[in-house]
Amino acid sequence: GRALTHIHRVRVQRAGELIDLPQSTRRNLELLQTLRGEDAPTLFSLLDTCMTGMGSRLLKSWLVSPKRDRTEAQQRLSAIAALRDGPALSAGAGPWAKLRDKLKGSTDVERITARIALRQVRPRELVGLQLTLQKTELLVPVLQGLESYLTTLASGLLPPPGCAELMQRAITAEPAALVRDGGVIASGFDSDLDELRAIQTNCDSFLLDLETREKTRTGIANLRVQFNRVHGFFIEVSQGQLDKVPDDYRRRQTLKNAERFITPELKAFEDKALSAQERALAREKFLYEQVLDHLQPFVPALTELARALATLDALCALTERSLTLDWYAPQFAKEPCLDIEAGRHPVVQARLAETSVGAFIANDTHLGPKQRMQIITGPNMGGKSTYMRQIAVITLLASMGSYVPAKRCRLGPIDAIHTRIGAADDLANAQSTFMLEMTEAAQILHAATPNSLVLMDEIGRGTSTFDGLALASAIATQLHDKTQAYTLFATHYFELTEFPASHHGAINVHVSAAESGRNIVFLHEIQPGPASKSYGIQVARLAGMPAAVLNQARQTLEALETQASTQQAQIDLFALPTVTEVMTSSAVDIALEAINPDDLSPKEALEALYQLKKMSHAATPR
Repeated sequence: GRALTHIHRVRVQRAGELIDLPQSTRRNLELLQTLRGEDAPTLFSLLDTCMTGMGSRLLKSWLVSPKRDRTEAQQRLSAIAALRDGPALSAGAGPWAKLRDKLKGSTDVERITARIALRQVRPRELVGLQLTLQKTELLVPVLQGLESYLTTLASGLLPPPGCAELMQRAITAEPAALVRDGGVIASGFDSDLDELRAIQTNCDSFLLDLETREKTRTGIANLRVQFNRVHGFFIEVSQGQLDKVPDDYRRRQTLKNAERFITPELKAFEDKALSAQERALAREKFLYEQVLDHLQPFVPALTELARALATLDALCALTERSLTLDWYAPQFAKEPCLDIEAGRHPVVQARLAETSVGAFIANDTHLGPKQRMQIITGPNMGGKSTYMRQIAVITLLASMGSYVPAKRCRLGPIDAIHTRIGAADDLANAQSTFMLEMTEAAQILHAATPNSLVLMDEIGRGTSTFDGLALASAIATQLHDKTQAYTLFATHYFELTEFPASHHGAINVHVSAAESGRNIVFLHEIQPGPASKSYGIQVARLAGMPAAVLNQARQTLEALETQASTQQAQIDLFALPTVTEVMTSSAVDIALEAINPDDLSPKEALEALYQLKKMSHAATPR
């Protein structure tokens, strides 16, 4: 095995430490991926303006693993406030702008440190690490005098003494991508390597000098010293000058018009020159391994520096987002509450701004001990799902220690965010749309607590109307009476709007819309009370449904509404189940009870059977 020297401790996350975010919640809120499986636009893609890869990874960890304890979240909020409002350093911007400017171009210290520990680091990564260590020293003065949490981070940004200097002395400024390519170790770091490189560099000058000396010694004016890959170095003399060749020349090759020779001096140089490149490369590999040996003691300090740098990068990204997107600091409370004023869905708002479609309509939300459930009605495309999702997103952002897209947010204890949104199936596991919907709803009912936030969107729509309505009413009753979680319950069953009349902790709200002739205008504003209608036919018209289909649907709707108005009073969907009433015994039942078959003869049994049949006919109304 191999020792993992960059790992010093392993911390197990206990189930009760984190806010529970089931996979369905991460998918429905589009935290990391859209419902189509794309990386953007998502909440993380909106948040991630980090300057380093390690900052992005840490920010993602904060987003998907928020803690129930608010200590770390409050530290981050205080740090963001200090970075936003600290002393202006340039162009009226707070410290965050100067820090992000200095973080620009920083390498991934976290991964490079791990690769050093595993002895897999590449030369160019070491150069990047050395430059980043020089940058971190410039970050410390900016953090001095700010909030205590940032001051603590500043102490972790000091590079270990001697680390950057070692890499600067050992590695050339522009090394090759791999050690095997050579040209990695800096000149002046090792005298033997410099000598081997000098042989390669000075090869041409030596050959020219040798050629000049040999011409003078032999008197052969057209003598040439050359090299090829087959025969190596040689001295070429034409056929007409062979009588002037000295005795120490040794014939190497005969050509048609010339002879090629080698001398002891040229042979010695050839042996040295041809082996110099190979020896230099072997020397570089050896020296590089020594550099890695000398870097091993710095791994723990580099790991701490990487953690501090990533934290600072993530905090600066959250600060920039809060200013750019007009977010405000949330407040935490010990008592149960979820109060949001002018809340917005950040991703939807950003998309509207990009496409210049229109302004996002902000909405308020108030949930607490006396009001834990909202029954939300309104037309399709009206914004029910967006409203529900934005509350969950604001809750999550506040819990991770970020500013939130709302003018005011006061949040009590939260232990989980559960969602049942959208229609999908799981064919691979033989689960239909309705089966998957019921499975997720059952998991929520089993797992949710009074401190959980539950989003239920159109539960029960995957089956028949009566089945779906019955299930939706039963689920709403369970969440209200037993679970008592913060619940947002969106539905198109208008029968459920009677729920708050018999359940004191629930209220009706609706997404407003206005009709203009046969058209509909979505106002996207949450208002108290139930919706008057679903506007389904108007939405179908917007979708491009053929006019003939719309006309038939309109006529059918009018007929159904007329029929419904003539029916009896509505069934109480929310009444507790009653014990079936005991039926009054009939004369036949009494007579049958008095008969003991074991005491009757065959004739008496036949007479008793006729008597029971006679009594039955007498009791049957005609």
